[in-house]
Amino acid sequence: MAKLLLLGDEAIAQGALDAGLSGVYAYPGTPSTEITEYIQNSKQAIDGNVHRIWAGNEKTAMESAIGMSYAGKRALVCMKHVGLNVAADPFMNSAITGAHGGLVVLVADDPSMHSSQDEQDSRYYSKFALIPTFEPSNQQEAYDMAYEAFDFSEKYHTPVLMRVTTRLAHSRAGVARREPKPQNEVNICPNPKQFILLPANARIHYRTLLSKQDDFENEAYNSKYNKYVDGKDKSLGIIASGIAYNYLMENFVGTTCPYPVLKISQYPVPSKLVARMVDECEAVLVAEEGYPLIEEQLRGLLNRTGNIKGRLDGTLPRDGELNPNLLAKALGLKDSFGTPIPNIVVPRPPALCNGCPHIDSYLALNEAMKTRGAGKVFADIGCYTLGALPPYNAIYSTVDMGASITMAKGAADAGVSPVVAVIGDSTFTHSGMTSLLDAIYENTPITVMILDNSTTGMTGGQDSHALGRIGNICKGLGVDEKHIRIITPLKNQHEENVRIINEELDYQGVSVIVPTRECIQTLSRRMKAAQKK
Repeated sequence: MAKLLLLGDEAIAQGALDAGLSGVYAYPGTPSTEITEYIQNSKQAIDGNVHRIWAGNEKTAMESAIGMSYAGKRALVCMKHVGLNVAADPFMNSAITGAHGGLVVLVADDPSMHSSQDEQDSRYYSKFALIPTFEPSNQQEAYDMAYEAFDFSEKYHTPVLMRVTTRLAHSRAGVARREPKPQNEVNICPNPKQFILLPANARIHYRTLLSKQDDFENEAYNSKYNKYVDGKDKSLGIIASGIAYNYLMENFVGTTCPYPVLKISQYPVPSKLVARMVDECEAVLVAEEGYPLIEEQLRGLLNRTGNIKGRLDGTLPRDGELNPNLLAKALGLKDSFGTPIPNIVVPRPPALCNGCPHIDSYLALNEAMKTRGAGKVFADIGCYTLGALPPYNAIYSTVDMGASITMAKGAADAGVSPVVAVIGDSTFTHSGMTSLLDAIYENTPITVMILDNSTTGMTGGQDSHALGRIGNICKGLGVDEKHIRIITPLKNQHEENVRIINEELDYQGVSVIVPTRECIQTLSRRMKAAQKK
């Protein structure tokens, strides 16, 4: 079939579709968002009636995918690395239940924290769960692994984790497609106990999972994605995993690497291939994007496996992304990184868009809080996190999705007053509703500002599950209707908005203020689309 020029994310999406995908479940999160968006816009997915609606959060996405697997169909669940924290409960337990229809969990990690709170490495989750992992080194492998992972999942009745990182997710290359497969028919899991994790069943399932570990390692040892390339110079052996293998090979274009190289893109780590390298080479350099998972296993607790180099000994940086030049330095090759950016180029920090409704919300909030003391506004994950920067300097926390309300509650419990939580409409339905319920249960004196711009703005304008529902949701949870205040964040409403915020700050109970105005970006796109009609 003809080659397509695809992002790594798009290659994964197309590979899953060609593998007979019946449903994708995801919550938008960079760098994984484009996978679901590609499927949503795919004629192949539309014609095949593939499920492709965003989920409320990563946990609900994971659980829906498990449900589709239970019904015998192939499901893909996508998230960024911190999203796997949200989905950890069903993810870990899916390893115990196993899979019926193929179940692939795609996690996109973000080393260097381009748009994330941390750079955690999702391979540790798969090691924790005792399930296989695929980690492509290029876009073609991303497609092929997505295509094959569902077969692997069904062969061993196990979920499979597929891990990519930002550079692979967001770079393009030519990808050759394979023949598309039909979707599975509905086939309810025939084992009535497989998905019932009562302790008596779970103990049996866990032993079954443990019994598969040798098979998983044998598959990794024989995998075409793991290869040992011998070299004449045994003073050093190189283990390179995932995209780090690509970075390594960029240093040897037109020539041959003189050292033995072990490429690892399928886990668990193939111990026989690693043992061969350690036995044959005087020293081993481990290049892996993310945490030193392989390097830690080689060193062991007592570090008696020989001369192991990598992120732990400073040969490679302990944090941030790898790149070909860092590998060149580690190998004593010429660093061809290029010239530094001249000082005349001033860095431009991220900023709220001109016309963003959050600007007027923060201006009103700042004025209301001006005489009430600093450090009392807790925020969340979204575009509005930029309220921490000048000229607003309006917020004092951003930790994880939904934390604003519960952190505000904790501060209020400690005696801080008044306390404000700022959260977006999509983040509110993602994980803020249960936080608000905690505050309602104790009638904690906090003011919650739910910034409703009618979309998931930070990741590109996906639909928000809260659209047109926030007031009713808060009322249903138990907020006093008199203290659910809908305001319009516009300059000509500034004085009125400040007055309303002040009233709710004085209220000794749970109050909710909902500044409501459409995201300027989605509004602009909607108006342009209307003009074309």
